[in-house]
Amino acid sequence: MANDQEKEAAARASLEFIADGQVVGLGTGSTAAYFIKLLAERVKEGLKIRGIPTSVRSGELAASLGIPLTTLDECLEIDVTVDGADEVDPQLRLIKGGGGAMLREKIVASATKKMIVVADATKQVQTLGKFPLPVEVIKFAQALVAKRITALGASVEVRANSDGTPYLTDENNHILDCRFGQIRDADLLARELSEMPGVVEHGLFIGMASIALFAHGSEIVELRRGAEPR
Repeated sequence: MANDQEKEAAARASLEFIADGQVVGLGTGSTAAYFIKLLAERVKEGLKIRGIPTSVRSGELAASLGIPLTTLDECLEIDVTVDGADEVDPQLRLIKGGGGAMLREKIVASATKKMIVVADATKQVQTLGKFPLPVEVIKFAQALVAKRITALGASVEVRANSDGTPYLTDENNHILDCRFGQIRDADLLARELSEMPGVVEHGLFIGMASIALFAHGSEIVELRRGAEPR
């Protein structure tokens, strides 16, 4: 319960970065869902925004709550995106993809002027890697990519549904959950994974987040990339 309260508090704090007329990226995951619900309340009060969701389920939630939606076909630039993360280090490098949406999340983040990460206190870490790193792969290349990632020192599992069938992303790809332990050089690993044929996308977000808002109980801790916390 306390964890949920922190997620909601972080999501609420991000609303100060939303203004009339903006195009807003709508993240995926439990904390992002709080943001979407809180944003919908502001829309009902008269806030004029358009949302671009990062997953089918975020789009369905936003539409059900009355948030006007648009697409990257119509808007190639996004003013602000609010999204969660599975881990955030002091340089605002992220591991994302626990919810399986890191491909669309990264595309939206890449088109965003300001990416706001919202998270509870457990997501703030000194070194990335305790959370398994998701890697989205095309089915044809799954075994080959798994072998190559294993050679980098990770243990690899194919993400599965509760019935044992492989989890499918919104783009009908598979996800490999890769346990590296502490990732000492996240920038290098991101490049190595991006260069592997068959890898569609990975969950390392480097240089994309502008601000992270962590809820520590009732206190909001703000970190900005390249700056001291305030």
